[in-house]
Amino acid sequence: MSAAARGRFITFEGGEGGGKSTQVRRLAAHLSERGVPVVLTREPGGSAGAEAIRAVLLNGQGFDPIAEAMLMFAARREHVVATIRPALDAGMWVISDRFADSTRAYQCHGQGVPGEVYRRLADLALEGLTPDLTLILDLPPEAGMARAASRGVAADRYERLDAGFHARVRAGFLAIAAAEPARCVVLDASRDADAVFADVVKEVAVRLG
Repeated sequence: MSAAARGRFITFEGGEGGGKSTQVRRLAAHLSERGVPVVLTREPGGSAGAEAIRAVLLNGQGFDPIAEAMLMFAARREHVVATIRPALDAGMWVISDRFADSTRAYQCHGQGVPGEVYRRLADLALEGLTPDLTLILDLPPEAGMARAASRGVAADRYERLDAGFHARVRAGFLAIAAAEPARCVVLDASRDADAVFADVVKEVAVRLG
């Protein structure tokens, strides 16, 4: 596998406890071992300004849902301008733990932000940037929350929300995947990490070459 003239943009999505961070790191190492230049990043965050907004979003007491979506896209704009676009333009592959689909799932499906608000914010912040491949790690919310709780770290604000919220988020990710099958792949994240990673590597090879 070799890097293209323009880099590729891969995102990992899904609810809490799906193992995104583990798979992101494993894929980055896998590609690096094969000579592909990789930037590993995350959302909210991924640049100095976006990380500052991340702290407000995850540790605060909650916002009006539209205000929250605006903050997400403010962080995302910083991330795109400072990190993602420069890396892609330099021929690097960018692997991000979450991107815009998380706002669609969490803020729109989970919290009721209208789709038109999402589209207007996305048009302004992203200027047409979309991932080349999105891997959605799917598992029942109760299983994901149990995994998240077992990590032994304090739950963030989203992890503390109720089961109904997390069910809506899962449904949101599955709806996104159904609407955009050329970009999105749903992987069963209830399996062990090695089995999931084998599918990750296969999908990257088949879809991106």
